[in-house]
Amino acid sequence: MSAATVTAPAAVPRPEGRIGLRADLRHIGALVRRNIMQIKQDPESMFDVLLTPIVFTLLFVYVFGGAIAGKGNQDVYVNYVVPGLMAMMGMNIAMAVGTGINDDFRKGVMDRFRTMPIARSSVLVAKIVVEVGRMLVAIVILLGMGFLLGLEIKTSVLELFGAVGLSLVFGASLTWIFILLGLTMKTAQAVQGMAMLVLVPLQFGSSIFSPPSTMPGWLKTFTDYNPLSNLADAARALINGGPVAESVWMTLGWAAAITVVTAPLAVAKFRRKT
Repeated sequence: MSAATVTAPAAVPRPEGRIGLRADLRHIGALVRRNIMQIKQDPESMFDVLLTPIVFTLLFVYVFGGAIAGKGNQDVYVNYVVPGLMAMMGMNIAMAVGTGINDDFRKGVMDRFRTMPIARSSVLVAKIVVEVGRMLVAIVILLGMGFLLGLEIKTSVLELFGAVGLSLVFGASLTWIFILLGLTMKTAQAVQGMAMLVLVPLQFGSSIFSPPSTMPGWLKTFTDYNPLSNLADAARALINGGPVAESVWMTLGWAAAITVVTAPLAVAKFRRKT
């Protein structure tokens, strides 16, 4: 009598365990280094960070400064517009995240990341960390141009750092919006077009370039509720002095609300995107 051949049951794959905080931070660090190496290999990707602050400062101070502050008063306008441009820098740089992540999916880069045993959010958080670094470089260049054109810090260096930090926090929240756009739209061109539809009204319908008191009533109402106006007013108060608490808390509230709403949507979309 022959013994029956016993076939061992196939091993059932164990479900992937939850990734701990330490491992998640290590993954984010590795992805941040990868993104920085990409910038090093493609230095042209930093042109927007290096040139936009210079071009915008010169353009708005010398083209619009005389009309808004009065001829010969461009030095006064510098202290008004440079803090406002700090709000604008973060939004312009955040837009590049959406087109970049869309392009990464088209090339298959993100598909490779999703096969790895890493938290899906770590890929997106690493993108944001690098973009916040790019924002910091842009703001430093912006302030350098401002000082060359006569910017004065009428409060203290600590409050100047507060204005920079507030701009970075708000800019980081905006990157989640553009990441979500990049994951939703089919092409990088579509992402850029949609981003411009968001950017232009928010930037020019704000207190970044001119006081809202000069605007018609309907536009002034929009400006008052525009989060970029809150950030511009907060940065302006931190640099020039004046009431600061309300605009700072409004900016932080906007940043928290944007992140709470868009970050989970972006991570969920990243998981499902094919």
